[in-house]
Amino acid sequence: MAQEEIYLSTDVEADGPIPGPHSMLSFASAAYRADKTLIGTFSANLETLPDANGHPDTMKWWATQPKAWAACRTDCEAPEAAMQRYVAWIRTLPGKPVFVGYPAGYDFLFVYWYLMRFVGESPFSHSALDIKTFAMALMKSDYRAATKRNMPKRWFDKLPHTHVALDDAIEQGALFCNMLKER
Repeated sequence: MAQEEIYLSTDVEADGPIPGPHSMLSFASAAYRADKTLIGTFSANLETLPDANGHPDTMKWWATQPKAWAACRTDCEAPEAAMQRYVAWIRTLPGKPVFVGYPAGYDFLFVYWYLMRFVGESPFSHSALDIKTFAMALMKSDYRAATKRNMPKRWFDKLPHTHVALDDAIEQGALFCNMLKER
């Protein structure tokens, strides 16, 4: 019998558009069953990479988000330790992990890069499920039209989107599960 899929809604906060020259500042995953049962969460704030710098445009945006900035700069830990803890946590989950992001192209890029650099493996293999692409398929729309403002209101729970990684991972995971129910 196939193992149950566990959907890890994952959100990343970073100081630039790509890992390496820029750092992942914070990330979180909310582990959901398909029925929208939240079975666990993981979050970490990371020390910046030694030779990385914040991108000027991203840092300008961060200046408009003082609460989120403060949240992601508290209790920072070494990326090596955080990523190893993350993989250990994923291994405790009762099923096959599926990375879910909005947009997956951004969040997965950072998480995968950090996993490969600091752990040497990815429990997600090379793949991620993108909520926006899934919305496009469900809405039978063009990709650019599959934005949150065009999505049916019934897909959204009353959860905050704060740019604090754990808040956003939980919010986006609930959105994904509501969409999954309609498929």
